[in-house]
Amino acid sequence: MRSTEINAIVDRTLELLGQYVFPDVGARATAVVRSARAAGRYADGTEPEVLAKLVTEDLQSINGDKHLRLQFTAEALPLTTGEKPTDDAAEYAQAAREAARGAGGVSKVERLDGNLAYVEVELLWPPAIAGPAMSAAMTLADGADGLVVDLRRCLGGSPDMVAFVCSYLFGPEPVHLNDIYHRGTDETRQYWTSSFVPGPWFGAERPVAVLTSASTFSGGEELAWDLQELGRATLIGETTRGGAHPVDRVQIHPHLRATIPAARSVSPRTGRNWEGTGVRPDIDVPAEEALDRACEHLRALLA
Repeated sequence: MRSTEINAIVDRTLELLGQYVFPDVGARATAVVRSARAAGRYADGTEPEVLAKLVTEDLQSINGDKHLRLQFTAEALPLTTGEKPTDDAAEYAQAAREAARGAGGVSKVERLDGNLAYVEVELLWPPAIAGPAMSAAMTLADGADGLVVDLRRCLGGSPDMVAFVCSYLFGPEPVHLNDIYHRGTDETRQYWTSSFVPGPWFGAERPVAVLTSASTFSGGEELAWDLQELGRATLIGETTRGGAHPVDRVQIHPHLRATIPAARSVSPRTGRNWEGTGVRPDIDVPAEEALDRACEHLRALLA
């Protein structure tokens, strides 16, 4: 890319950074990026993938927020338009295509020895996109004596899908799961389980184990966090990556997307979240051993 195009991309990224959930951190990150540009770090001829890496390193240098980045997209995508980038029709259509190719984020459903259901989730797409896939997985889990939810490869997703999944694991009485504070509106949205789910409830009585790894991130962490805080599941595996800031995504170049955390999760019980610290398991084992350990744990509870 030519320097004029690079400067335009950097300028747009810094403009969006003004919406960062912590204004002081956003201001400091802005200063770092401006200094890097002045020093020639984003040189003429830098390709989009390299620029994304360099700018992301600089953005994250202040507080390590893994959601704050300039993201390279291999597929050329339409530029974001409108005032609500996360509701952009083109992005929604692309997400629906990706979800369809990946079974709605549910990569495996099976029945294990001891009548344990196993559901592996790699991405928590919004219910409007992947609700039927998740509902089918949870329906297949019905009839099992215990459940393993594998989030070891889950890289994130929608808080609405987190609430959708949690709804199956409680009952018809709504349960307050999580809150998300949005800086732009200075409002907090509450997330509760639903009093209705498509298909049967797994219910609040049968034991649940959740598998985590050092790769589990964002929405996957929220699902693990909510179930652990509410005492509904035993977490088994590794401490997760530590990203609790939902983002606005804005396509500012056909191959570059700015992801700006404009909100933060807030536990209605403690006021805390897992940003920077990750979600710590109840039973700490290497990720590759987590499934065997979870099966042992559930079978012992059911014995």
